[in-house]
This record gives sequence, structure tokens and C-alpha cells, in this order.
Amino acid sequence: MSTAVSPQSEVDADEFAAILAATDEFVRTRVIPREQEIADAGAIPDDLRTACKELGLFGFAIPQRWGGLGIDLTQEVRLAHVLGYTSLALRSMFGTNNGIAGQVLVQFGTDEQKETWLERIASGDVVASFALTEPGAGSDPAGLRTKAVADGDDWVLSGEKRYITNAPVADLFVVFARYRPAGDDGPGIAVFLVPADADGVTVGPSDSKMGQDGSLTATVYLDQVRVPAAALVGGDPAVGYRAAMTILARGRIHIAAIAVGQAQRALDESVDWAAVTTQGDTPIGRFQLVQAMLADMATEVMAGRAIVAEAARQWVDETDRRLAPSMAKLFCTEMLGRVADTAVQVHGGAGYMRGVAVERIFRDARLLRLYEGTSEIQRLIIGGGLVKQATRRLG
Repeated sequence: MSTAVSPQSEVDADEFAAILAATDEFVRTRVIPREQEIADAGAIPDDLRTACKELGLFGFAIPQRWGGLGIDLTQEVRLAHVLGYTSLALRSMFGTNNGIAGQVLVQFGTDEQKETWLERIASGDVVASFALTEPGAGSDPAGLRTKAVADGDDWVLSGEKRYITNAPVADLFVVFARYRPAGDDGPGIAVFLVPADADGVTVGPSDSKMGQDGSLTATVYLDQVRVPAAALVGGDPAVGYRAAMTILARGRIHIAAIAVGQAQRALDESVDWAAVTTQGDTPIGRFQLVQAMLADMATEVMAGRAIVAEAARQWVDETDRRLAPSMAKLFCTEMLGRVADTAVQVHGGAGYMRGVAVERIFRDARLLRLYEGTSEIQRLIIGGGLVKQATRRLG
């Protein structure tokens, strides 16, 4: 049985600079010009998907021994700033492979599970999907109702998962299920690897969402799905809840970094708009009230960039893997909401029109305050954690 460890970077500064530069060029020259095409089609074009595979983006956070790029979280957040600069659907396409699905295997999988799945996940030949959220259990996994019943050497899973990213195209579901009632000895949640073509797995139609067109989500139904003992992540049912909490915390730092990238795009669009758009014969960027809005936006983006870098450092150093991720996600996703709103205001009526970048950003940004734990959940984690720390310190 494997244990969770903190993966260190396998990429030196020069190699990472090349990865970052190549990704930035790809985003600016090939993805941004096609953002409207992505939105209209509700899908990432096949040639862009192929390019992402060639750049190694399906496995940037997966160690090199399994075919990934092997970057650590301090590097990953810088890459996320670049990926967050364009349509969030692009990052969503390979985000779960690197994040909340792939990292469950990297940090908690058995050697056999890693050998079976990780190389294909890193290459993009397998799309992994993280099946945690349910109709009655969202930000708090302790409310899970999906059941896992031991039957001989097998497990039988039954339940319903909702809003599952990449479910319509997934090859593998990382499924969280309750194998016994919660008690003093733990919540009784285990994690299973369920192939999408397993008998009893049904994926509903793609959800129609407020934004993030091209990012596919759907409901996943599990009807007496039988999987072998080898499908139990870590080979131990008790691993599940710890896996969920650890990977969700890590993912919060990534989402915070994506929010910073998207906020930077909203700021850049607004500065450019203010520089060339006139009221009368005067560019609106010369008006002090507009300058004040731009100043607030720029300051918030800079603050977000700093808090993400610090949270990632503390994760890699293992000095704080609970409060810092929640602080980063809370601040950066709420910051993005404010920046996106101000960007629409700077654009005036044009900012309300479909086809204008800040209008799409305004809608896309809203989801970031919901998934990986809502802002309210982050406040509970932070506030409760601070009180616990003080209680221990004061005796």
C-alpha cells in the first residue's frame, strides 16, 4: 500500500521556463483567437486537444516516471495563470487528469493502480473524472450517500453523482462512496476506480450551464456497478476520506491560480478598452473614475498572484496544507468576481454584449466560487482552523 507524499519538481528552472513560454504562445496565438468558436460549439476543437496532448498538458502535474512533465505545485500555479488567461473550458479539458482525479492516484494509489492508469492519463489517452459531488453532498464529502457494499472479493456501487466534469467523455471515474456509516473512527468513505464502460454506469446528457461553454459536465448514475478489489484506491477503504480532503485542498490552490489568470485577462481587456474608447473626443482611460477602477483591479490581481504563490510554497514545504489553500481560493475567486464585474462596468454597454471577452469572463468566473468547496465552506475551514490553533496554543 502506498502513502501520500509531497511530489517535488522534476523540472529545473530553464526547462520550466520553456514549458511556460510554449504554453503562453499556444494560448495567445491559437486558443484566444478561437474563444468564440469554442463558446459557440460548446466544445474544444480536436486540433487544439491534440496540441494540448503534444504540449504535455494532460500530465503536467504527473511525475515523469508515468509520462508526465513532473512539475511541482509552485510551478503549476504559474502555468495555471497562463491557462486561466483564456477560455476556462480549455483548462477544464485536462484539469481533472492533473488535479483531483489524477492526484488521487499519484498520492494514494497502489503501485498496480499507478502502473495501470497514470501513463494513459498523462498522455491524454484516458480522461479521468472525479466523481464526488451528489445531489445531497457538495462541498462537504461527509454527506455522501453513494454506497459501496463488499461482495466476496468485489465491491458493488450504487448512487448518483452530479455536475461531474468531463463525465460525457470520461474513460475512468474516480468514485467516492460510503462503505459503512460514519462514526468516531472516521466517515466511512472509500474511493474506487470505475471504468466508464463498466456495466451499470450511465452518463446523463451534458448540463446546460450559465458559462464555461465547452467544459462538459453531467450526472453519472451507478446501478449495482461491480468492481474488483483492485479498484479500491490505496487497497484500503479507510484511505478514501483522507484522499478527498487532501486532493480538494491541493485543487483549491490550482483554482485560485486559474482565477488570477482570468482576472489578469479581464484587467488587460479593460485597460486596452479604456485606452482606445472615447467619450466625445477623450479616451475614457483619461477619466479619473475609470483610472480608479483600473487601479483597484490591478491591485487585486497582484494581491491574488502573491497569495497563490505563498499558498503553493506552503503546500510544497508541507507547512500548511489546510488553511492556506482555503485562504487562496476564497480570496482569489471572490477577487475574480469583483474584477470581472468592474471589467463589464469599464466596457459600459459593450460589456453586456455576447462576443465581448469580459461578458464571457463575467459568466465563467461565477463557477469558481462554487466548486472545490464554496466560499462559505472556505470561511468555515479558515475560521474553525484558526480557533483550533489558538485553543491548542493556549492549552
